[in-house]
Amino acid sequence: MKFAIISDSHDNLPNIYKMLDFLKKENITTLIHCGDVCAPSVMKEIASKFGGQMHLVFGNVDGDREKMVELAKSLDNLTIHGEKGELEIDGKKIGFVHYPFEAEKMAETNQYDLVFYGHNHKAWEKKVGNCILRNPGTLAGLFAKATFATYDTETGQAKLILLERI
Repeated sequence: MKFAIISDSHDNLPNIYKMLDFLKKENITTLIHCGDVCAPSVMKEIASKFGGQMHLVFGNVDGDREKMVELAKSLDNLTIHGEKGELEIDGKKIGFVHYPFEAEKMAETNQYDLVFYGHNHKAWEKKVGNCILRNPGTLAGLFAKATFATYDTETGQAKLILLERI
């Protein structure tokens, strides 16, 4: 199964729509957002247009968290995990959080196969023990080119997607 990982979308709707079109073409039905959606209405737009299961953790510029939680109640496909999220997909234990430091601490516990994070807008990957720590970069394209990632549980392969190339 393939799933997608995004972070730091910062209300950039043209980039969000382009990413969503790609996910639809690739038949990806699970999306992890590592924070900094920004506006609650944009969070709702992503979940509504995506249609698959969306999992979200808060970032530092997700200002109206109460409104985000309230809107999420009307969306069956959106789960807000708070500051940290955990999932199991096809036997892979996955952790996700917004901040790099927190992600590193999660990876060091050896409880996860994969840990994803955002915040610094830098696509990055490294191994911590048996855990792969990854940042999909910034979907908004702030301070770096717009990127997101996919992961295939069958092959164990991650792909960094440069938005301008799709």
